[in-house]
Amino acid sequence: MSIIIDQNTPVLIQGITGKEGSFWAKHAKTYGTNVVAGVTPGKEGQDVDGIPVYHTVRRAVAEHHIEASLLVVPPKAARGAILEALDSGIKTIVVTAEGIPLHEMLQLRKLALEKEAMVIGGNTTGIISTGKAMMGFFPYWLDRVYKPGRVGVMTRSGSLTNEITAEIVKAGFGPSSIVGVGGDPVPFTRFAEILPLFEKDPDTDAVVMIGEIGGTMEEDVAEAIEQGLFTKPLIGFMGGRTAPKGQKMGHAGAIITAGKGTVADKVGALTRAGALVADRPSMIGPLLKQIL
Repeated sequence: MSIIIDQNTPVLIQGITGKEGSFWAKHAKTYGTNVVAGVTPGKEGQDVDGIPVYHTVRRAVAEHHIEASLLVVPPKAARGAILEALDSGIKTIVVTAEGIPLHEMLQLRKLALEKEAMVIGGNTTGIISTGKAMMGFFPYWLDRVYKPGRVGVMTRSGSLTNEITAEIVKAGFGPSSIVGVGGDPVPFTRFAEILPLFEKDPDTDAVVMIGEIGGTMEEDVAEAIEQGLFTKPLIGFMGGRTAPKGQKMGHAGAIITAGKGTVADKVGALTRAGALVADRPSMIGPLLKQIL
């Protein structure tokens, strides 16, 4: 099994005829993802590597059964593309755009929750169920990173994901599914909302969480563990340990505010909840051997 998507999930790609959209559509298809259609306004009748293109999402869902959509569109077009997907009844949406206005993200998160849809992102590399399907930007051909296994990964950082997942594989394990929640201040889906999916997945034995300074998502995970909502072993790693106080570091969401969001806050909360915390990526493998 896997979480969110697998090789049977029919996927739509919005923005499929753009440079990035067409590049990753071909790679997703090669990987085994069931990409059934794409959307670019004004390009209906074209195809990308045999994938038919439509003017609108509504036109695509009228012709194909679609359960998930990958948005490869610029930030200014993201709101409209998300609304179009939600209005067409699509329940899983992955948003790669970075820098969507904060008020739009808040409004869209509220709408997605009302529609019982899962929107992942923005500013995410996407999601991948290793060996089965992917929606996003994953160099799956790197066996040292994407070797299938039984360790779930949820992350705020694309670059750290490759480094830490390589450590998981180096230790003799591999990722079951990887979910990038994204690095923007208001993620559409939070870590604590991903945990129940890993909890229910019989093919995930443990979870590695790649966090950062800023926000309270990691503290939310600690609370979920304390409440018994997540019972599998969890290892956390926090990026930004040497960040100056109050300084934004790379991601828009990685800023410490109101006395919360420091590495110390996160490490303390997770440790009290019974999770393990790695001080550096090279500790991930030994910790996994310890708990598994």
